[in-house]
Amino acid sequence: MAARAFLGTRKGLFELAPVNGAWRLGASHFLGDPVSMVLADPRDGALYAALNLGHFGTKLHRLDAGADTWTEVGVPAYPAKPEDSQDQVEWKLRQIWSLAAGGADEPGVLWAGTLPGGLFRSADRGATWQLVESLWHAPERSQWFGGGYDVPGIHSICVDPRDSRSVLVGVSCGGVWLTTDGGASWTLRGKGLNAAYMPPELADNQVVQDPHRIVRCAGAPDTLWCQHHCGIWRSTDNGALWTEVKTAPWSNFGFAVAVHPQDGDTAWFVPAEADQRRIPPNAALSVTRTTDGGQTLAAMRSGLPQEHCYDLIYRHGLAVHDDGKTLLMGSTTGGVWLSANGGEHWQSIGAHLPPVYAVAFG
Repeated sequence: MAARAFLGTRKGLFELAPVNGAWRLGASHFLGDPVSMVLADPRDGALYAALNLGHFGTKLHRLDAGADTWTEVGVPAYPAKPEDSQDQVEWKLRQIWSLAAGGADEPGVLWAGTLPGGLFRSADRGATWQLVESLWHAPERSQWFGGGYDVPGIHSICVDPRDSRSVLVGVSCGGVWLTTDGGASWTLRGKGLNAAYMPPELADNQVVQDPHRIVRCAGAPDTLWCQHHCGIWRSTDNGALWTEVKTAPWSNFGFAVAVHPQDGDTAWFVPAEADQRRIPPNAALSVTRTTDGGQTLAAMRSGLPQEHCYDLIYRHGLAVHDDGKTLLMGSTTGGVWLSANGGEHWQSIGAHLPPVYAVAFG
């Protein structure tokens, strides 16, 4: 059984742990403060929490393994915007929207995706950060636009376990990008993705895609799953070509996706009715799962509310443990559920927590 899990919410960071075979809420941190992202670093056991404090700015804290006290570390900082720049985006950190640990051979390396679209790298466990200028200055960035927020943002960072220099990121709205040299250069990926919200002649333009969330299978690293604004897609060649999955039982719209850590054919999604009505289909919460690479998708409802349910699961609100069977899910209305058997049945952890931004096992 997984040892612990974490919820980043609008009003603090909450721990979960199993007690006598059932999961229970435990310690809380940063009560009252919005925690936009949480990362449990598997390399050294450190826990990172990103706070979005509005007028007081963005903060990042680290709790080292075995420690009782959090340490405030550095945050990404944008350079001054050139006076002659035509960029319509303000060069200022709004939020840390994603965090990822570097490879096993890169102790101390962290990646951070931000609003308004900058990717940052730290080589010293978050003490200092460097903007990945090669992506920030890519000519195509002028075509990026907001998806979910009024500015572009990087929400998905997928480090290749075979080669730490190979990193794939997802941008809303800016498509899928891959570096194979640690960020020195980037190539645009995403052939096959389709943006139905664009004029027909631009729908397959890779730069304007809105991949809500992208995850990589650690055991089959070329396999990626994407919950896109316009459907579900899968890639088996590290993001070069994507194939649409059209077997969703009610809706292919949603935000969250999780992939089995060893089996690239198994993935989970949480459907919402539609972009125009962001509630569970028929006001009944379900999780859909495929075990055959998307040929079929089965709905799982046991333990989930089936009447008058209006919970939405954000992009980072669904996670699977390394055991491949323990799943954690948190909603915009403070519902939290855990499954110990791959989603077949869900245990309610709480129904009155703050809105959940991100969940993670650690």
